[in-house]
Amino acid sequence: MARTNRQKMKDWIKDYIDRQKQTLDSIPTDAVAELIDLFKEAHKENRRIFVFGNGGSAANASHFITDLGKGSSDVLSKRFKCLSLNDNVSWITAIGNDYSYDDIFLRQLENYAEPGDIVMTLSVSGNSPNLVKAIDWAVDKQCRTIGLVGAKRGRLAEICERVIVIDSEHYGRVEDAQMGICHMLCYAFMENPSLVG
Repeated sequence: MARTNRQKMKDWIKDYIDRQKQTLDSIPTDAVAELIDLFKEAHKENRRIFVFGNGGSAANASHFITDLGKGSSDVLSKRFKCLSLNDNVSWITAIGNDYSYDDIFLRQLENYAEPGDIVMTLSVSGNSPNLVKAIDWAVDKQCRTIGLVGAKRGRLAEICERVIVIDSEHYGRVEDAQMGICHMLCYAFMENPSLVG
């Protein structure tokens, strides 16, 4: 008897979940632990943390900064100084209109970032010109740079100080895994506040 459309959809869902589990298994725990240490250091030294991305990664950047700036900070003796560069639509559109869309993150960093601050970007392709341009600037200004990228790696994997590569080119699975890393970075502090003195 031929499979029904419902059964075919259930099979597709199971396959999607199985592939998502494989993608999550590609997250390197040592590299995530190193990022937690970097965030701990930034918190201790009152460094700023800037995060940004395009599309779904932009939403993940906003979500991450909400959790870090509110959730993680609520359990600590002092608060994280953090900002998503995706969240000021007026500024982004002014920069894009008057200069170039490639400058929308770079020109915000010019106003805020100083040596030693963390500049983190999320990308599936690793090659978005606006992300690469901002990270190039941050490296030149001696910021600590982090790139979360997909299996294509791209230019970001070459220029960021710290890189975590998710072993998939599927946008949904990579973005889910990157958000998982972001949640780990936040919950490491929320569930282990003794990490920070």
